[in-house]
Order: sequence, then C-alpha cells, then structure tokens
Amino acid sequence: MKFEVLGDASKISGRKVLGMTLFEDFTKDDINVMPSSLAALTWMYIPREKFKAKKDKVLVIPLADGEVCSIVLFGLGKKDEATPDDYRRAAFAITRQAASRGAETVALAIPGAQDRAVSRCIGEGAALACYRFEKYHEQDPDDSFVAPSAIDVLHGNQDGLEEGRIIAGGQCYARDLANEPGNVINPKTLEGFARALAEEKGLAVSVLQADELEKRGMNALLAVGSGSATPPRLIHLTYDPKGAAKSAAIVGKGLTFDSGGLSLKPADSMLTMKGDKTGACVALGAIKAAAELRLPIKLHVIVGAAENMPGGRAYRPDDVIRAYNGKTIEVNNTDAEGRLTLADALAYACEQKPDAIIDIATLTGACAVALGETTAGLFSNDDKLAQEMLDASCLSGEPFWRLPMSDQNLRKKLKSPIADLVNAAGRYGGAITAAMFLENFVEKGIPWCHLDIAATDFVKEPYSYYIKGASAFGIRSILSYVIEKARG
Repeated sequence: MKFEVLGDASKISGRKVLGMTLFEDFTKDDINVMPSSLAALTWMYIPREKFKAKKDKVLVIPLADGEVCSIVLFGLGKKDEATPDDYRRAAFAITRQAASRGAETVALAIPGAQDRAVSRCIGEGAALACYRFEKYHEQDPDDSFVAPSAIDVLHGNQDGLEEGRIIAGGQCYARDLANEPGNVINPKTLEGFARALAEEKGLAVSVLQADELEKRGMNALLAVGSGSATPPRLIHLTYDPKGAAKSAAIVGKGLTFDSGGLSLKPADSMLTMKGDKTGACVALGAIKAAAELRLPIKLHVIVGAAENMPGGRAYRPDDVIRAYNGKTIEVNNTDAEGRLTLADALAYACEQKPDAIIDIATLTGACAVALGETTAGLFSNDDKLAQEMLDASCLSGEPFWRLPMSDQNLRKKLKSPIADLVNAAGRYGGAITAAMFLENFVEKGIPWCHLDIAATDFVKEPYSYYIKGASAFGIRSILSYVIEKARG
C-alpha cells in the first residue's frame, strides 16, 4: 500500500472510491471540498438518506461520477468530542468499504489530516482495513475483496501516514503469527520466524536452547515446556542503532499452545489457545516496526517460547522449581504456566540493564472477568512508566486500565510453606496476584510494566477496526511509548 498526499481536491475524481468524514455540524462548505459534480450529488443524497454524521455512521453513495465508483461518508459525531481513535476508525471503515468493492485506489478527505498525529491514525486505520487471514481458505471466485494499492489523503502529512502504515504493518505481522495454529508454530518454528525477521531487518539474534537453559538455571521455562516433544527456548532479538542513548526491553509470553499441562483445561477452553503466544507475536511485531521506523533507541525483545503439554515428562503440581534468579516456586497449578515462562524471561531481561521493561502476555482469565473483552490490564512498579503507558494507550486507541498492586493481604497468598512462592494464589484477585508474582523477578530500580491482554487478544465478533481472530492488541501502545521515549 502506498500513501500519497493530495494538495488539490480536483485530483480526487480519478480515484475509484472517495471517502469523507463529517462532524455533526457539517455544512455545504464541508462537502464542497470535492469536485463540484461529486459535491452536488453528495449534498442531494444526504437528506434523502437522513445522514446526520452521528459517530461511526456510514453512508455509501454508489455510482457517483465517471471513474469514481462510490462515495463513502463516515460520521465523526460532535467535533468537541473527537478523539484520535475516531480518525483511525474512519480510515478503516472507508478503506474496508473500498476493499470490499474491489477498489484499487482510494482518496480520503478527512479534516485535520495535515496534523502528523491525525495522519498517523489515518495510516493505521487504512492499513488495518486491508488485513485478512486467508492462508487456509480456498479461493472464493465471488470474493471481490482487493486491498487498495494506492490511498491518497487530501492535505495529509506524509510522515504521519508512513508512520501509521509501518505501525499497522507490525500489527498485521503479529496477527499473522498469532493466527497460525499450534501444528504450524511451535517453539522451534517460532525461533525460525524470529531468525528470519532478524535477518530481514538487520537485528542481532541469540537463542538459548534447552541445554543452555539448563546450564543457566532457567528451570521455570524448562518446566513449562517439559511435557512437549518440542523443547522450549529463550529468543532474544536486539535492535541497536548507532548512537542510541536510551533503551527498553519488551518481554513476550510465547506459549505456542497451552493445554493446561497436567492441570488439563476443559476441551472448550483449549480453543484459541494457539493465541497464547500473542504476547511474543506482539513483541516481534514491535521490533519489526521500530527497525523500519529507524527509531533512535536500543530495543531488546525477549521471548520465552514453550508448549505446555501433558506427558510422562511434564511438570507436576507440588513440584518445586528454582527459577533463573534463584527464587523457588511451588507449583500448585500447571495451567498457571505463563508466569513461570515470564519469570525466567524477566530475570534475563534485567541482565540487559534496560531503562524500562514492558512485558505483554495473555496471562489471566481473571483480567477478563474484571475488565471485559475490550480493555486490558496494566500493572507497574513505577508510576511514571505506568502513566506513560496509559498516555500511549489513549493515543493508540487500545484501552488499558491500571490495577493496584498494593494489597498486602493478596500478596500474602503467594507465600508457600516449602518455597519462596506459589505459582497460583487462588481465584480472587487473580490478575493482581499474577502481576505480584512477576514482580519478584524484576530487579529493584528497573521500571517495569506488565500488560495482561488475555481478554483482548482474540476477537470473537468483529468490532471497530478488529476482525474475527487475533488482534495483536497492545502493539500500538507499546510502539507509541517507544516512539515517544526515542524522540522525546
């Protein structure tokens, strides 16, 4: 997909689809940015269809004029209530309409597009509109969907559009990986994808195999993967541009499939567990985008990759494991495996001495119970980092809610009579106690933020700019944080 900025509205008429956004108080002058014949037709249709530009309402005007096949109007609602995400949704809706009609070229007339931040949202929305995971479908001869090759934005900001395209590209890459089933992506093949990405983007790569994990004492990660025929590994990619003065580490949970281990999940609960690697996929997508944006920041991506399976070699309830940082863990639920995988990965990340660590994981169903299916949980040991991530999430349209870690009664539930910690502290406050568990593996003095995306990683019914399947939720927030840190 190629973005181009149009400085003259007269050039719009050569595009297959023209998209325009309008606020509720729009006037004829707002419509008149189109060529006169298109503006007249649009002004005639609006009262006929009773279009009032309410938020997220769409009006499609077909067979408009000459080469233009249709005009798509998108309502932004009240001007004083507009958010960055409104522009992202608008670009998605218009471009998706165009793609469904097989339009190869689209022109967008969106107020405020000259602002870089608005154009970035437009670029993200338009690029996300072209995403489908069709790898395993037979080709449908009646399918008219075509991802537009050219999107022109009236008075847009080229740098913002390109930034948005790259960020959305990282998200689509992560969604592709997360959508792949467990028989395609296991710890070994995930390593292969990471190595291919490193070669393509010029990243340093290091992978610790099972023998090296054992030698180093990464027994928590080893335990989680012990029941699988494919051994676990720790994957470390580094983006290190010349002169970078700042650094960050992104740690992703990489459970390529989670059966629950010996604490076996019910059959229905195993569905979508191919997505238990989404945190890892988001981390890989983020470093891909950071490299393409050439951000002046050193970035580590660390993935604990494992498959949690039952079997004769599987770890058991009542086992005691010594993690990489020396802490001992009593296992009371082998389905609380993500925090064990992250424990060793976080301890390893601390050795890289980053300015901050962000981990992202499909960690707890308790977070879904607390926040629903469209908001993710945020936990942190550092108020400044937490606020920076919340600000990044607002810009990115990915809602996070900070949950507390101050309840000492909950913290006591992590105590074990025979080890330093238990890996699961009960049903109540489960997302909080999971975060408290992880905090034990972060060195004091290193700002750390934990993102629990268990509720938001898989979309059951399409909404906003998400289609059914993997969402890669959180990647835009992480990239917004990294961009601000790199350029701020």
